[in-house]
Amino acid sequence: MTEILVQAGSEEQVPSQNRVVDHPAWPVLKDAVAQIRPWQAKDGSIDFDAEGAPAPADAERAVRSVVQAVEELSPLLPHDAAYHEALVKDLRRWAEEGFKVPDFLDSLLAFQPAAQRQDGRQHLAVFPMYTQNGNLDRNLEAVVLRMVWPEWLAELEATRYDNPLFCGITFEDFTGGYNTNSAVLFPETVAVREAPESFTWGAIFCDREAARFRRVTEAAVDILGLELPEDIAAMVQDQERCQQAFVLWDMIHDRTHSHGDLPFDPFMIKQRQPFWMYGLEELRCDLTSFKEAVQLEADGFPQGRDVQYAVLFDRMFRFPVTGDRVRNYDGVGGQLLFAYLHQHDVVRWTDNKLHIDWQRAPEVTNQLCGEIENLYRAGIDRPKLVHWLKGYELVSTYLAPHPASRWAKGPDALDLTLPPRKLVDDVLADEFPLSMFYEALAKKLKNVIASTKGITAKTPEQAAA
Repeated sequence: MTEILVQAGSEEQVPSQNRVVDHPAWPVLKDAVAQIRPWQAKDGSIDFDAEGAPAPADAERAVRSVVQAVEELSPLLPHDAAYHEALVKDLRRWAEEGFKVPDFLDSLLAFQPAAQRQDGRQHLAVFPMYTQNGNLDRNLEAVVLRMVWPEWLAELEATRYDNPLFCGITFEDFTGGYNTNSAVLFPETVAVREAPESFTWGAIFCDREAARFRRVTEAAVDILGLELPEDIAAMVQDQERCQQAFVLWDMIHDRTHSHGDLPFDPFMIKQRQPFWMYGLEELRCDLTSFKEAVQLEADGFPQGRDVQYAVLFDRMFRFPVTGDRVRNYDGVGGQLLFAYLHQHDVVRWTDNKLHIDWQRAPEVTNQLCGEIENLYRAGIDRPKLVHWLKGYELVSTYLAPHPASRWAKGPDALDLTLPPRKLVDDVLADEFPLSMFYEALAKKLKNVIASTKGITAKTPEQAAA
């Protein structure tokens, strides 16, 4: 009898012998990519005169192994046939041209995972690329992924949250660049000769986000003595529920960057701004997701309630204490959310325990979203520098700036003869330092956060939770 793999919520049933990661060519491909990656420079090229460089024949042999493996695996994925054909051509051309800076534009344009989103569908992607929040070099990477597109999500995208480029995905397996904190697959990370006029997809690994969220939240709840409502405690223990929450959160967040009153390019492409403006934009998108989740819960979607607490806990527990303190815009957004809720008496830290007013949390969180939306709406009529100062004013209303900050002293402390982008140099690396609460929490959570590097739903200790 044929063994069938059925993912929770999946519409597509995949015979186990048709899974890419079960095919003998997959470990061959992984090994060949692992061999090539250390030979590459930051831009993806191979300098054969560098110390420890391979002989050209060795590099060519490794690329042939990748090509052969792709050709063996491609029949398992007929929907990606055109991409794999272009990929093989790009790999061969890279070798034939002497392993200079790679150009995989043709195969990138042929890869179209958003064109036919089908729950459970698997893809094999191979590109020279950097991995956001992971490896900043454009190394060759290979990743086998599976689409997350259940009927309820497809219906919401079609009727309420149009986002034709969005792909929710999970890991099947990956090479070294994804044994990191990276939870995205974005086309703009790929090495190409020129940027395409537009991109046609963007993908989020909701299994990594969910597994990381669960581990950090469980630890934070224990450290802070927080008592969770029964249904939210059950969610944190349930990987599938958390994945559904994150794929919905991400889909709404992603589209929010181009929706609403927008005084500037929502994706901030080629813009130089103070990092708190990036923090406000990311928080605006998350709080919009929260606001929509409140409405979805009222409309009978159980995922709506889960999204609300995924946003609250990830933003309050993980974001402020993750990464370094060098213009950490996600960190400052999380700090702002916590401080706003604390100063509006929704969150209390009393007797070394965290207490949350669960009934008032949605109303007050939406109130912060409204303040940011008002900032944006008014910003349409403001010069750039005035908008930045108003953004600073909003953040510093709830977060104490560093005592040495020039920006905290107001416009009289800044050289206003300089263009705004030059004034960004006057922003301190840690303009809004951690509060004493977060300094203490960071010490207790740092090892837990470090342990989430490379985590997936299949990480043994997480899967057993």
